[in-house]
Amino acid sequence: MDAAIAWIDGIARETMLFAAIGFLIGGIDDLAVDLAYIVRAIRMRWRRSGVPVMADFPVATCCGRIAVLVPAWDEAAVIGAMLRATLGRFDHPDWRLYAGAYPNDRATIDAITAVAAQDARVRLVLNPHPGPTTKADCLNALWRAVLADGAAEGRAFTAIVLHDAEDVVHPGELRLYDHLLRRADAVQIPVLPLPDPASRWVSGHYIDEFAESHGRQLPVRDALGAGLPFAGVGCAISTSMLARIAEPRGGLPFDDASLTEDYELSRAQDKPHYSVKSVMPIENKIGLKSGRYQQL
Repeated sequence: MDAAIAWIDGIARETMLFAAIGFLIGGIDDLAVDLAYIVRAIRMRWRRSGVPVMADFPVATCCGRIAVLVPAWDEAAVIGAMLRATLGRFDHPDWRLYAGAYPNDRATIDAITAVAAQDARVRLVLNPHPGPTTKADCLNALWRAVLADGAAEGRAFTAIVLHDAEDVVHPGELRLYDHLLRRADAVQIPVLPLPDPASRWVSGHYIDEFAESHGRQLPVRDALGAGLPFAGVGCAISTSMLARIAEPRGGLPFDDASLTEDYELSRAQDKPHYSVKSVMPIENKIGLKSGRYQQL
């Protein structure tokens, strides 16, 4: 009996040792990110140009044409409000929203149509396949519609922006993309979920995760020149980059067999000839950081 207890005690000690080493390695990694973030913040504070503000990206000098893609399956309860809020928020002079729906989702089609009938900037695109399919499959249908419209109108779109049917958009994000895509192939802005009092367990987890990932790690990765993962929302991609990704895929930039199209797209853009930027400007010199506090 004593031998068995001693054997179990020895295993416990060895296991705790390995666990402690693992926690130490993880702690060093977190500390390195913290230090890099602090150094970056100090450099930006004392750098002559300072922290970027939204006024650095004026509407008057926007010259791109942007397509906002919103795939939707069984989103009748929220898509109408999202579209109306988006139409009232974006301040970019030249954009169109493509909302994707499925032929067997009548309620979502009706919700989108009701908004599109009042504003020509919203266009309903029906997926040729009955739903549900992967989000990537719906995005490919939207991509085809964007290309067709650009060709028919003789004015190609310069960028694609990804959003979901539940998103609360920032008013200035399109002009931010417009300016930054002149020197990058893609842009990811910080994204945080809104608190949901009715779902503290799930929404609280995502709030913490995105606060860590997009509030701290994303700026550090950008400063270090490391690859920037897409969140699947709040990101803009130049149409030229998507066309290059789509070329070896039969003209479809999104992997319709994948349930994580944002990660797949991140892997596709993680090449030496692609550049991805992230930025977290403030509203003004004493304002809140855009993208971190978004309320209707």
